[in-house]
This record gives sequence, C-alpha cells and structure tokens, in this order.
Amino acid sequence: MTEQIVTEQTGTEQTVTAKTFSLSLRDDGVGVITMDVAGESMNVLKAAFADEIKALLEEIRSNKNIKGLVIISGKADSFIAGADITMLDGCKSAQEATDIAAMGQQMFGQLEALNIPLIAAIHGPCLGGGLELAMACHGRVATDDGKTVLGLPEVQLGLLPGSGGTQRLPKLVGLQKALDMMLTGKQLRAVQAKKAGLVDAVVPKSILLEAAVKMALAGKPDRSKAVKLPFVGQLLEFTSIGRGILFSQATKQTLSKTAGHYPAPLKIIEAIKAGVDSGMASGLQVEAQAFGELCMTSVSKSLRGLFFATTQMKKETGAGDVKPGKVHKAAVLGGGLMGGGIANVTAGKAGIPVRIKDINQQGISNALKYSYSLLYKKFKRRYISRTEMQKQMALLTGTTDYSGFHDVDLVVEAVFEDLALKQQMVKDIETHCHENTIFASNTSSLPIGQIAAQAARPENVIGLHYFSPVDKMPLVEVIAHEKTSAQTIATTVAFARKQGKTPIVVKDGAGFYVNRILALYMNEAANLLLEGEPVEKLDKALTQFGLPVGPITLLDEVGIDVGAKISPILERELGERFKAPAAFDKLIADGRKGKKVEKGFYLYGAKAHKGKKEVDTSVYALLGVQPAGKLSAEQISNRCLVQMLNEAVRCLEEGIIASARDGDIGAIFGIGFPPFIGGPFRYIDAMGATTLVADLRRYEAQFGSRFAPSALLLQMAEQGKTFY
Repeated sequence: MTEQIVTEQTGTEQTVTAKTFSLSLRDDGVGVITMDVAGESMNVLKAAFADEIKALLEEIRSNKNIKGLVIISGKADSFIAGADITMLDGCKSAQEATDIAAMGQQMFGQLEALNIPLIAAIHGPCLGGGLELAMACHGRVATDDGKTVLGLPEVQLGLLPGSGGTQRLPKLVGLQKALDMMLTGKQLRAVQAKKAGLVDAVVPKSILLEAAVKMALAGKPDRSKAVKLPFVGQLLEFTSIGRGILFSQATKQTLSKTAGHYPAPLKIIEAIKAGVDSGMASGLQVEAQAFGELCMTSVSKSLRGLFFATTQMKKETGAGDVKPGKVHKAAVLGGGLMGGGIANVTAGKAGIPVRIKDINQQGISNALKYSYSLLYKKFKRRYISRTEMQKQMALLTGTTDYSGFHDVDLVVEAVFEDLALKQQMVKDIETHCHENTIFASNTSSLPIGQIAAQAARPENVIGLHYFSPVDKMPLVEVIAHEKTSAQTIATTVAFARKQGKTPIVVKDGAGFYVNRILALYMNEAANLLLEGEPVEKLDKALTQFGLPVGPITLLDEVGIDVGAKISPILERELGERFKAPAAFDKLIADGRKGKKVEKGFYLYGAKAHKGKKEVDTSVYALLGVQPAGKLSAEQISNRCLVQMLNEAVRCLEEGIIASARDGDIGAIFGIGFPPFIGGPFRYIDAMGATTLVADLRRYEAQFGSRFAPSALLLQMAEQGKTFY
C-alpha cells in the first residue's frame, strides 16, 4: 500500500510503497506480525496505519487456523520507540488531537479483544505508544539486552499516554508504580519490568521469538492474581480511603515539584483516578479529552519543539559534511571533581579507555574513587551487574607522568583557570602524543585561541566545556577557535555524544555562551542583594519563574571563589557590563567560598538544621546590607532575566551561537532555563522583542548602560520580527 510518511526528525514528506505490518503463519499455528516502518531507523506509530491495522485484524479474525499471535519488530534494535509526534503539530484544535487519541484507544482495544492470545516480543526501546500497544497484548516477553527499556515518557513532552496507557499500566503494575512511571517518564529495564509485573518473561535475544511463540501457544496468561504488594501497599491500592491518600499525595508532590508550571502530571492523575473510580470506559474518555487539551498548550508545544531540536542535532557533526574520526583511547588531565566526572562518562557511557594524569597519586585515587562510588550506586540499584561495574572500572588507569599517552586520540584538560598552565599542557601533549591527538580544554571562561596561541598544531586544539556535576548535566559546549580544523570539531562533537551529552558548537570568546549569559544574570541578582533584597526572597523569585535553583543558591553550589575568578576575565574581554559588584570581594576575604567549605550565603554542616535551608544572616553585616525587600517576585525575576535574554541575543548577533535553536538548547540543558518556556529565544518571541526593549530601556534609565539593548534586539523590535 502507498502511504505518506512524515519523518519524526525533520517533518519532511516522502512517499513509500510498503506494508508496515506483515503477517506470516508458522507451521505450529502461530501468526507472527512483524512491524517495520519503511524509511525509519526506529519503528514509530502513525495515524496513517489505522486502515492497515483494521485490514490486518480482519484477516486474523477470518483465519480459523491461527492459534495465537506474536507481534515483533523488524528493526534490529527497536521495538516501537513511540508515536510519531509530528502529527500533533498538524492539529489545529484540541478536538483533532482528542480524535487521534481516541483512534489509538480503539485500535488497541480491538487488539485486546482478540479471542486468541496476542504476545508482544520486545527487544529495544518500547516507549510511549509502543508500550501502550504492548500492554494491549495479552502477554509480554522482553530481552535481557541493555537496549531494551520500557516506559511512558509522554509527560516529558507535556502530554499524557493517550492510547489507554493511563488505564492499563495501573492494572499491570499497581497504582503506586504506575503513578511513579507516568509522572516522571521513568524507563524500566527488562528485569525491573518483570519484577514490577509489566512483562511476563525476560529471555536472551536469540530465543525471543521462540519464547513468545511458546507463550502464545500456552494461552492467555492468567491476570486474576493481583500485583504482589506489602500489607501497607495493599491498604493503599485496594481500599477507597487508601487510593484517596495515594492520589492526594501524588497531587501534592506533583505541585511541589512543578510549581504548577506543567499541567500534564495533574491530568495523568485525573485520568487514572477516573478509570479507578468509574471504570475503564470513563477513564479512556477522560484520557483522550486531556490528551487533546494538553496537545494545544504552550507547554507541550515548547517541549515538543525541544524534542525536535535535539533529535535534529543528533544528525549534525558541527562541521558540515566532515566525518568524525574514531577515538580509541582518551586521557584526562586533572583528577579533581571535573576531571573525575569526565573520566567517568568517557569510560561508563562511551566505553572508551581513559588515562587519568594528575600531579600526585592522591588526585588519581580521588578520580577513581569518584567513578567507583557512582558505579557502586548503579550496582546496588541493580542497574548494572558486578561484572559490568568491574569492566567499566578496568577502563580507568592513572599516572603522574605522561606514560601511556603515546596512543591517546583525545585529551581533555580539566585543571584550574590558569592560562600559562593550560598553554604548557598543550605543549606537553604535542610532545607526548601523536600528531593527530586532539587537545580539548574544559576551561569555563578563557578563550581557546589564547590557550592555542603557542601550539605547534593549533588545528588540534578545541574547547570542551562541561557543566558540574558532569555525570548529571546533559550539555557540553564545543568551542572552536579560528584555527580549529573541521575534523577536530566533528570528532569532538561525536566524542561528546558518545559520553551521553548534548553538544552545541559555539564560537570562541570569553565565557563562550552559557557562562556569558549566566554571568550577567548572577551579577544582577548580586546587585539586588546589595540593594537590600533578602537572599531567600531572591532565590524564591527565580525558582517560582521555573529555574531549578535560585541565583544565590547557585553561587554557593558553584563556588563564590569560582565566580570571583571568572568575572575579571569576562570584564577584561567583554567590557564594563560584566563587572561584578566590588562588595563581593569581602566574601572571599572572609573565606566564604560556598557549600564546598560549608561557608557561604546559606548555613551548612553542624550550623544547619537538618532538612531546613537557612540563610547565614551574618552575610548581611559583612556586605553592609540591611535586608528589607521592596520588590515583588516578578520585578526581581524580570530584572535578572532581561540581562540573560539581552546577552543571549548579543551572542547570536556576534555568531557565538549559530542559531536561536542552539541558544535555547544551551540555556535549557546548561543552566536549567525552564523547558516549559522553550528557552530564551522562544521566550522573547512569546513576550515580543518590543516588550523586552521597553524593559531594558526602563532599567537603563534607572541603572545605567549595563542594560543597553543589543543592536540585533533593537532591529528585531523595529521590524516586528521573531526568532522562530
């Protein structure tokens, strides 16, 4: 049959002549349905498949020789990765999206209603609509392969599972587990899914089909037994009072975490509750209605835009058509927190051997201990086996000299911000490594061109700026100076991706992109503090806006001394607007470096009350401030944020970032800019460039030239243009 396929990554149309679902009947009477979407690397569900599935079901019902059915993927490493969400962007109304959900519900309902056993044979990602389809089957067999994961991540797109997921998951795994999975988008490995009751059997990939066939011939698995739960769990799940408590707690925790910015989690709770209280038909109706409403929200549109952007970026090398080189072995210079984190993701995520160099054995030990502690946590949670833990640790070795560096393909330098030291390290690597070895600096502020100034092979020098903690923060900035080769850029981008990072390529310049937009935001928060706004009020205003932590908490977390080192570099390179308040020198003189020394803006250690975050009020006297907040939360957040927004536009104007898309991804993944807003550039589009210019002009008249609007922003306002 001929059908229009819209590719998930680009939205471009291509016409293919192929059946997505093929049915073959085995000698033992089991029909095998193979799903293989033509032109896609992974299977995705599309509305266009409805007619084909309808015809397939008619064929199955009319064939009395079929004793059982197995649905399996024709892709090597993917079951069904979810639904094709590009079709949602075409919806002009909530009703259109509701109709799509209702159609999915109807299709899966028909699968569930088949009078012969239908078994899902799962290998690879089984997510979103893929898991909803699998749950509509009468049984599920999954492979023990690490690529096999099951989950309903729709909440991460501002949606809920719209094809029966809110109704079927609680019946299989219980209310508590279902709420946890749907409200967080958490994915389970096969063994975890088996323990939870989501799959019936876990087998090696080599016998997946045979195991599923055997299950199909054995008849529909018995679902009469309730999910195994401890006594308290049974009270919560199987009594109306207990369920009331569960839903009430879930709502309370959701509002606490989302501050009401994300509507999808509350709709998920509402749909599950409707099914539990009034039956599946009612639950499905509420689910479809909520799906349609959520689809049209600005939150879901922003989150879907972010998904498309990151998906598109995965195809890019950062250097046009240049193919990346292979990194067989890597090295890290410096065994501190950053060095240890970089070594960990290189060995653990990328599976690349890492040589760690430090000036003493203690530094190496610290780096190895850091990786071991992270791996041991994964082992304790049964996320990895002991063998896998040992295998990853074996990839890490250390040295206090350059022994073992002769065959290293890429070196990441992670020492403190000292230009002369970094330049010397470039020379050392050029001496001890081969001629194509890439030198990547994890500097947070020094221009890469300056680090490469004395290099014999400057084309091999690049910036690779990670964010702390490295194992958790998804972004990395790849910084090319004028002489960095395209091959070096492409290889470094591919290396970062293998580490599980989202890399954005930025042009060389002090502070690059993320720290540059962050610095002005932090400086403005500091100015507000010196004007008398209380510490906790400043932090609360920005977390209410949607940032994960407030600016003062962030300063304590990163280190007040780190900020003090970066500010002069930014001021020297970029001008007066980056000048940090002079009063902050008093903090350093007082030994206040933040959380790491248990002395900063907040109380830590023995001085802090357990579970309570309290301001160290002695900081006010030190800064000569009388805390007496005069501004509203909105006034505080606006004054800090306009600085960030204006500088983001200036970075685009100067070519520091290649596009608004890269700027939005950098801000969301690098500093936690609220994903539901879509990033600084989408936020400017939403508010209007003229509004931002008016705000900046007002502040400029009051506080001076640091608020002067950038030329590009003025141009956008005058011409009524948007970034998207």
